[in-house]
Amino acid sequence: MKQMILKPALHRFETCGQFAEEFQIGRGDLIITNEYIFQPCFGELKLPADVVYQEKYGAGEPSDDMFEAMYADIAKLGRHRRIIGIGGGTVLDLSKLFSLKNIHPVTDLYDRKLEVAKDKELVLVPTTCGTGSEVTNISILAFNGRHSKLGLAADELYATDAVLIPELLRGLPFRFFATSSIDALVHSVESSLSPKATPYTKLFGYKAMEMILKGYQKIAWDGEEARFPLLGDFIVASNFAGLAFGTAGCAAVHAMSYPLSGTFHVAHGEANYALFTGVLKNYMEIDPNGKISELNRFLAGLLGCGTERVYDELEKLLGRIIKKRALHEYGATQEMLEEWTGSVLRTQGRLMQNNYVPLDAERVLKIYRELF
Repeated sequence: MKQMILKPALHRFETCGQFAEEFQIGRGDLIITNEYIFQPCFGELKLPADVVYQEKYGAGEPSDDMFEAMYADIAKLGRHRRIIGIGGGTVLDLSKLFSLKNIHPVTDLYDRKLEVAKDKELVLVPTTCGTGSEVTNISILAFNGRHSKLGLAADELYATDAVLIPELLRGLPFRFFATSSIDALVHSVESSLSPKATPYTKLFGYKAMEMILKGYQKIAWDGEEARFPLLGDFIVASNFAGLAFGTAGCAAVHAMSYPLSGTFHVAHGEANYALFTGVLKNYMEIDPNGKISELNRFLAGLLGCGTERVYDELEKLLGRIIKKRALHEYGATQEMLEEWTGSVLRTQGRLMQNNYVPLDAERVLKIYRELF
């Protein structure tokens, strides 16, 4: 059994200038980023690299339409030896794809009609504290015509280098800080409950949970500004969670969130938050023993409560960071819940195989209805 995958070389810098100097960013490099991130942090460095701003091609989660529009422009820039992605999950997932040789049309790539072959170096620099994408081999795209998301998982998508620069998180609005870090929390929990979990992945997963929840407790007590001294901890916790789920995988929370985010363009972390404790409570109904009892004892210790109240106290703490919404508040209907159930079971086998316990269609629909 595979114990731990540690692919990219991992770096940390205190400033963007230090990163640019050590990596000798220049001609032959393509930087994929956002202007509101790049200009304040890198603009004065006058880097002689090609720069593409993702937001020019659409807002929100990465999609096939966004990718194809970017591809058309990037193809005009000529060849690059290295792709440098500086941004949140959208930028990092797109950057992974542009490090490959055969990527057009992207629908064929995800349908595995094109060979997945890497022909460029890839450097990933996260600017949120949730994705963990800098150390995983997965790229998620929404396929607008299919009203769902698909994941491409291949070792060719691993970065050559992953770079942590805590100062890049300072401009992150609180709402995005909250949704991205909750995403990291979900990564840490799902990977720790996965059948593929190992002592190594659980070491990273449980430490990520501890760092995130202790940070939330301080923010809940002292207010939003209390996050700034903790940004270094949160970006490391996100990275730990990425290392954990990069080997052990994510599961039903992610799988069931994809129709929600795909239909209503809900941010990935927020969609996960909407499903998170609902899935855990159903796991407990099916099998309260095993890994989930270990998880509950750990969470109860952090939250200062008994194990029987652990999910209520977790929801209470998360609710002080960002308000949870019911599925109908996003616009979901009862009819959609049945469609989503079919979509999850039909298209998300990669994730559903990592569930703590198997979930059939009846159970998936039950979870959706309880969260409606």
